[in-house]
Amino acid sequence: MLMPSIPGMVIIKATAGGGGRGMKIVHSSTSLPNAFAAARSEAKSGFGNPEVYIERYCERPRHVEIQILADKHGNVIHLGERDCSIQRRHQKLLEEAPCNILPDDVRQKMCDCAVAAAKAVNYSSVGTIEFLLDANNDFFFMEMNTRVQVEHPVTEMITGVDIIKEQIMSAAGEPLRFTQDDIQIRGHAIECRINAEDPVKFTPCPGLIDGYHTPGGLGVRVDSAVYDHYKVLPNYDSMIAKLIVHADTREEAIKRMSRALDEYIIEGIKTTISFHQKIMNNKEFIEGDIDTGFLERVKM
Repeated sequence: MLMPSIPGMVIIKATAGGGGRGMKIVHSSTSLPNAFAAARSEAKSGFGNPEVYIERYCERPRHVEIQILADKHGNVIHLGERDCSIQRRHQKLLEEAPCNILPDDVRQKMCDCAVAAAKAVNYSSVGTIEFLLDANNDFFFMEMNTRVQVEHPVTEMITGVDIIKEQIMSAAGEPLRFTQDDIQIRGHAIECRINAEDPVKFTPCPGLIDGYHTPGGLGVRVDSAVYDHYKVLPNYDSMIAKLIVHADTREEAIKRMSRALDEYIIEGIKTTISFHQKIMNNKEFIEGDIDTGFLERVKM
């Protein structure tokens, strides 16, 4: 098989998957054949499809995505953006909205691109157009998720729109109840994914919850189905709850999330609550100096 020359770093990705599986970063032409074969093998194992594609690798990017709503009558609007840059092995751990460093003109271009992409394929329902944003505020299309995202609550908190309700109404053939001018962004929201995992090794920790207390108060939301004496099984994804906060500013949202994490009690199993507490107290995170390599760069 003929391999192309590489002018700079590229990344190989599985066409049928996501979540970091089937992805390989290639630094030179000489390493391309092995990386290509490894990516195909992972893609085949993880998704039953060995097909991959190659694109430019963006160093230290932010992962910024646009939430869209679309109906079966050709109407498409966006609900602003989410910053999902806090990741481990390409798995999102924390999301916030809006993106704190995005200039208004770049935000508008990104949102316009997302709406145009959905219209181009006659899309209906809710969905997410995902981009990588580099240090020069240039952005690059990554993928579209044609479903509700785990992190959709942060968008609901800053817009007041019930995304799940809109998805159901769109599926029923109802026209959108909003125009773009109706959408107003208010304040800042943060979501922490609470996983039944060792907060240092990030290995799954199933077991019996023998003590459970959720935080509350103004601007605090918990999306979960677990309870005291709930048994976390090893057969499913390790996420057991989503803790979401909303406040007038990002600074206030961080303080509110820190307080909520302190109040969140889950006993009997290990969880990532203490990991998120460290993030809320991290100087770089507080200052907004983040990218998808944050956790590899910053020792927590």
